[in-house]
Amino acid sequence: MKLLIFLGTVRDSTPPNPPRLGLRVARACLAQMHQNDISAELIDPLDFDPGPIFKPHFAYAQGKAPAQLQSLADKIAAADGYVMVSPEYNHSMSPALAHLLNHFGSSLFSYKPSAIVTYSAGQWGGVRAAVGMRSFLSELGCLPVSAMIHIPKAHEVLAEDGNFLAQVDAKEWASYFGRTFAQLTWWASAAKSQRHAIDPHKLVRAFKRDPSQRNSPAS
Repeated sequence: MKLLIFLGTVRDSTPPNPPRLGLRVARACLAQMHQNDISAELIDPLDFDPGPIFKPHFAYAQGKAPAQLQSLADKIAAADGYVMVSPEYNHSMSPALAHLLNHFGSSLFSYKPSAIVTYSAGQWGGVRAAVGMRSFLSELGCLPVSAMIHIPKAHEVLAEDGNFLAQVDAKEWASYFGRTFAQLTWWASAAKSQRHAIDPHKLVRAFKRDPSQRNSPAS
């Protein structure tokens, strides 16, 4: 089973302090996945340069997309599920995460589950961002599982390498992560089996041209 962990921040300076707090959270997710013999890969938006002009992957002629864009599209298509890691900006998900995901159409994500992981340096753990993320991910077709992970004061929970700090109960935190990831891997396994049995894209055609394809006949 293949999972992608999307990191939703491009901040690499202070403030905030410590910088790149989300990278600790993403590394913690990666560590928890590897303990369960899951193949997981971290997608860091700082490693991805889509160019100065926004143009989604599906807007390019076949074989003409930039190499980085095509490479990530291939990874998304090959994955069985996704973990979305986001801070909270103005009660909303990270614009960096939305920008990265918006380069790709729902046909690449659809019929696979996702998990929402939010964090903050303050007391709320990014929980308000998670509310909007449910709608966003559902529109992409990778419906989020019901359990979510919220980490308040993440710098007091996780070390830079993603391990739990000595002052927290590592077993309790691992169990908390495990509840969400157990749901994710269960649904990912079920969806993978069903995709092999019945190709969903033959049942419902993918919209790849423009948003008007979603319109009702009366529109």
